Amino acid sequence: MVKIKGFKGVRPKKELAEEIASRPYDVLNSEEARIEAKDNSYSFLHIVKSEIDLPKDINHYDEKVYLKAAENLKSFINNGWLIQEENEAIYIYRQIMESHVQYGLVVAASVQDYLDGKIRIHELTREVKEKDRINHVKYTNANTGPVFLTYQAQEKIDVIVERIATQNKPEYDFTAEDGIKHTLWIVEEEKDINQFISLFKKIPYTYVADGHHRSKSAAMVGEIRRKKNRNHTGKEEYNWFLAVLFPHNQLKILDYNRVVKDFYGLFESDFFEKVREKFEIEEVASQKEAKPSRANYFGMYLNHKWYIFKAKPDSFNHEDPVLSLDISILQNNLLTPILGIGDPRKDERIDFVGGIRGLGELEERVNSGEMAVAFALYPTSIEQLMAIADAGKLMPPKSTWFEPKLRSGLIIHLLD
Repeated sequence: MVKIKGFKGVRPKKELAEEIASRPYDVLNSEEARIEAKDNSYSFLHIVKSEIDLPKDINHYDEKVYLKAAENLKSFINNGWLIQEENEAIYIYRQIMESHVQYGLVVAASVQDYLDGKIRIHELTREVKEKDRINHVKYTNANTGPVFLTYQAQEKIDVIVERIATQNKPEYDFTAEDGIKHTLWIVEEEKDINQFISLFKKIPYTYVADGHHRSKSAAMVGEIRRKKNRNHTGKEEYNWFLAVLFPHNQLKILDYNRVVKDFYGLFESDFFEKVREKFEIEEVASQKEAKPSRANYFGMYLNHKWYIFKAKPDSFNHEDPVLSLDISILQNNLLTPILGIGDPRKDERIDFVGGIRGLGELEERVNSGEMAVAFALYPTSIEQLMAIADAGKLMPPKSTWFEPKLRSGLIIHLLD
């Protein structure tokens, strides 16, 4: 049984929604955020990347950064740029990217569900990033960025979402600078809210698609506040965190590709010889031909040439949900034994390129001399993600790249 509820969301004044809504804090670095928010005092980056309003040499984990985030959020509210709902609501959030359409429900998700494992995870978190998000929540007293959750699609939920979106005028409807359209409806009718709450009670689990650090930090803040509050009842707002729930069959996962700086001391001919032990390799004429069209196939670019290679059937465990992932096959049969990439989370010789950037980005990174070789992968499926989470296992790092990304600043959840 999954618990959700409505909440009194803090959101942009209608005419400012497009200017306030920003990209998530973790998809751009500080310099990119400074440039993006330079001529936009309304940008939510001033809250989720508040170091942009401080000297460039400041440590991003300095207390001043979190104090600035809190100051900026308070200023946005005091200026009337952000307003709070008078009554608890749930929100329908539609995103359109080219021909792809997905509808999510913006809700308050249960901290207890996370602690009980009803919100299932598939990635490890890093302590430094956990502390960063904990401090951001603690100082702002808010969940400023939503956790991206998914669930096994339910027709009854889809029908209600479609009815509300069809019959009601949206509160926000704009196309961002990247071409992605964002539309948001406010669900205020108590009957509709209760229907959503009731239907999710019949769903056994939800899954973190994106936002492992945000969800864990929200749960940890909830636990800290429980312990500090002698009069804790379980009804306090800190027992909930900001989430957007999407049905699994509407999600779009792109490839998450790899680039490596060198051949680990190998000559190119020796590298190819070792790769052929586990893969069948063929040179192809173009980038288009090298893009994997199915699982267990990989593209490779080096020395101005593209190759397609296929994992040999006996090179991996077909029954294991983690070891049969393409990224595991590449890691275990090539990146680790041949190129010496042990822990991709820590090794500075490897970098990751989201599929939204295309294979041209891989060519550029290699042709510039920055990297020696690039690998293009077939996207992980949402079914694989859920199967791994259900098995209590973890996916390798950087296994999934979801698009479109959720905008920050459209809805904020205050903790009291």
